[in-house]
Formats: sequence, structure tokens, C-alpha cells
Amino acid sequence: MEPILIYGFPAGSSMGLVAALEWLGKPYRLCRVDMLGEMRDPSYARINARHETPALITDDGRALTETMAIAHWLAARDDDRRISFAPQSKEADRMVQLMAFVNTGFTGAFSALWTALELDEPDPDFQDALRRFGHKAVIERHRKLEAMIGDTAYLVGDRPTLADGIFVGVARWLDIHAVSPSDRWPRLEALRRRLEADPAVRFATALENGEAATGSGACRGHVALTEVIARFGQ
Repeated sequence: MEPILIYGFPAGSSMGLVAALEWLGKPYRLCRVDMLGEMRDPSYARINARHETPALITDDGRALTETMAIAHWLAARDDDRRISFAPQSKEADRMVQLMAFVNTGFTGAFSALWTALELDEPDPDFQDALRRFGHKAVIERHRKLEAMIGDTAYLVGDRPTLADGIFVGVARWLDIHAVSPSDRWPRLEALRRRLEADPAVRFATALENGEAATGSGACRGHVALTEVIARFGQ
């Protein structure tokens, strides 16, 4: 069977993994999940007890969670090295280093801002403190990533890889939370615009928005969450 990527909307970090599957070019299916609704349903715990996206149903029917684990699974099956590099190469080490930073400190810097936005009951003083803390953290992490990436067209060299997929799903959060103009970090701004113009990213974004879109042909369609839970939930 084709693997099934469970990705979230609105503005889920998992959008970039859809783009990575397009770059990979192997058959796959998708399951689109409302993170503010059906992902919170108790039944979703059968796929991921932490009620998070992304999740991947592997080609042998196992539920795999956590972005880095899914990226590792994809890299191991990237025979043509379209989204990764040969194991033990310096490029592979560099890619994993950048993926780890983006998936931990860079993504985590937005946590306070999401908490302020999604608070069940308004608490202006608490929300203001969260936003002040979050803005400072996001700016600091952008500064560090700007210094890390160098002058290559993509995060590791001249083509998009899994690292770029993980980055592009999160990079737009800067605008969602109105932290700072993106041109404050010229290298990140150029990378982001280059990725956002990529056909795979445009396809992934359209699907996330619930729009009809035509991709590379690797996507074999969507599977309803209820079916995924019934067939593969634990």
C-alpha cells in the first residue's frame, strides 16, 4: 500500500512534508485533518496519543509520529537521493543538523504565540505576556538560523530537501503572528520566497486550504480520517 501522510490545517507545519513527498515522487496518499476540531477528538488518540500532526501510516500499516521520525523514514526510502543525501556524507549531516534546529528551537519559539492565540478563555494580561515572550524568542531564533544557512539557494545546496520542507511549513508563522517583517532576515526571506514559488509547495498549500490542485501525479488522493483510524488505529 502507499504510505498515508496525516497533515493538519490551518497552517500546519506538516504542509512541508506534503511538498517533500511531491519532491520524492513516489506514490502516496494524504489525510487532511482539522487541528482545531477532529484532531482533538478522543478517537484520534488511536493514531497519535498526543493529538498532534503530522503522522504517517507507513506502507506496512504502522502509525509513525513526530516530524523527525517521518523525515528519517522518507530519507531511508529516497533511493535516488531527490530529497536527501548519501548516509554518512557531510551533506547528510548538515541536512539533519538544520532539520533538528528548525524542528526544535525554531518551531518551538512560536509555542507561546500559539498558546496566546488559542487560549480557551481570554486572559489579556497573560496573553500579552505570552506574546512579548514569543516575539522575543522568534526573533532570536530567526537571527540564529539566518547566520547558519549561508548563501546557498536552499538550506543544503542547490535543490530543496527534507530540511526545506520542514522549514517552509513553519516559516509562514512569522506572518500569522505578525512578529516582524520577513525581510529583516534577507537570506531566510529569499529562501522562503523561492520555496513558496515551488510547484510542490504551491500544491501542498492549495490542498491544505481545501482547494483543488494538480501535483506531480505521485499523490493518489485523500483518505478520510475515520477510515484511517478504523484501519490503522491502535
